[in-house]
Amino acid sequence: MALFPIVSNFQHDFVLLLVPVDTENTMDEVAAAAAHHSINRRVAPRPDKVVRVRRQGAESFYPREARLHETDIKPMETLEFIFADA
Repeated sequence: MALFPIVSNFQHDFVLLLVPVDTENTMDEVAAAAAHHSINRRVAPRPDKVVRVRRQGAESFYPREARLHETDIKPMETLEFIFADA
C-alpha cells in the first residue's frame, strides 16, 4: 500500500484536480475517489452510468477490477474519468 497522486480530468468538470489514491485501489475505487471531488460540486450525478478510467487521450478504458499497481499509470499522470454505460 502506497499513496499515489493522480490528476483527475473528470468529464464535464472544468477543474483538473490532484487526487491521492492508493496503489492497491481498483480502477473503480480510483474513479470513486475522483468522483468525490467533482460530482455534486461542479458535475451533476448520473446514477444510470458508471465512471470509467482511461489515460488522457486514450481510446480504451482500464479494466474496472485492475489494481493501480498492475497498470502502467505513473504518479502525477492525468487520467480521464468518463461516464459510461454499466
